[in-house]
Amino acid sequence: MNQPFGFSASDDDGRDDDRDSGPGGSGGSGGPGAGGPGAGGPGGFGFGGAGGFDPSQFGDLGKMISQFGQMLGTMGSAMSGPGTGGPVNYQLARTVALQGLGRTPVITDAQRSAAEDSVRLAELWLDDTTVFPTGIHRTEAWTPQQWVEQSLPTWEKVCTPVAEQMNSATRGAMPEEAKQIAGPLLGMLDQMGGMGFGLQLGQGLGKLAPAVLFSSEVGIPFGDDGVAALAPTAIDAFADELELPRQDVVVFLAAREAAHQRLFAGAPWLRARILATVDEYARGIRVDTSGLDDFAAGLDPSVLQDPAKLQEMLSGGAGAIGPKVTNVNEAALGRLETLLALVEGWVDAVVTAAVGDRLPSADKLRETWLRRRATGGAAEQAFSSLVGLELRPRLAREASELWRRVGEAVGTERRDGLWHHPDLLPVGEDLENPAAVIDRLLDESTGDSSGVDEIEKFLRDAGGEAGQGGAPSDGPKDEV
Repeated sequence: MNQPFGFSASDDDGRDDDRDSGPGGSGGSGGPGAGGPGAGGPGGFGFGGAGGFDPSQFGDLGKMISQFGQMLGTMGSAMSGPGTGGPVNYQLARTVALQGLGRTPVITDAQRSAAEDSVRLAELWLDDTTVFPTGIHRTEAWTPQQWVEQSLPTWEKVCTPVAEQMNSATRGAMPEEAKQIAGPLLGMLDQMGGMGFGLQLGQGLGKLAPAVLFSSEVGIPFGDDGVAALAPTAIDAFADELELPRQDVVVFLAAREAAHQRLFAGAPWLRARILATVDEYARGIRVDTSGLDDFAAGLDPSVLQDPAKLQEMLSGGAGAIGPKVTNVNEAALGRLETLLALVEGWVDAVVTAAVGDRLPSADKLRETWLRRRATGGAAEQAFSSLVGLELRPRLAREASELWRRVGEAVGTERRDGLWHHPDLLPVGEDLENPAAVIDRLLDESTGDSSGVDEIEKFLRDAGGEAGQGGAPSDGPKDEV
């Protein structure tokens, strides 16, 4: 399990470091957001990076306090006011993310027109591949800064339950003696924890924003209901990397955005279900601080005089002293992975059917997209780095195959009808065996549904006979 909000397990395998080298892994420099997710110690406070403490100065308390004051001074209003309370300081996250992004790129009228035209064209094509009507009322072109602003309300719903449980689990792991000694300082520790979580969230969003191609790429639409959004700056870079016509790339991504919008509008329960599953997963977080006791018992004082070793311990490297985080509710994680895979797979199936014969580069774009997800695209980086959720993107490819085969077997209307209620959706095991889903649907269509159709017919007939015979008798009555 990845460690959310800067907590590091002692056996960290460095997978997040590998992801940072992937597409979109480079963030802006300068300001408090330069360190990137996980760059600091527990709670996201970095050591030796921009906006953090330099371990070599630990011997000079005055310099350390001065440096900390300078860091707080750069935050300005992010340290007080609306959005600064609670388990995550979201105002600080916003400030750090925007500072890390630097200058706002200019979006031209031509780019806005291209986004609007591409979405309109994609909508026409999608009409042939899904029964869900359009869910888009307006199309926008976003800069990375706009994506941060627009996505924060949804990130708040995703991150708050995780941060709350982290705080609760950390407090629960504290010895009673420590709680008594801390006393009124616990409130200050909560505030510092909110700052740490906000700092790391801001760093993560600052790295993620330049790589996001459209608003729903992470799996949930981040804009307002009915608003489709494309990111022209990131799309231009993506098209240049692929060496494909920009028009094809824009239409392909617009189709995926439009398909997400249709699905979430046609299944209004879906967004709340995803967020509820994240909350369920968060409630299983447990914090083990026994490693701190072992560290204190075997501490070599000379380590405190070695800045390199001290930074390694504080930043989650070998011999890290941070608490170990585990989760006892892996079943919720499995359900979340399956649900997100079903969303991504359905989108892939309907978009492939819509653009396959119309875009010359459709096959290459689709394969590139699936590889992007499999190697750690925006969605995987976001959930893994920010809330500690490790997705299994291979399920998206299998989910796409499931939806394709279901559509061929029972038709588009029956396929999309599975989204009418969460209990109708395929489960994790079905992704490995699409034939089981198809058999269930075919059994229902032929009337072989474990006697359900016969029972309904019997009840209808019984009701009709009762209606013809008048009100049912309450029993025999004595003759007068």
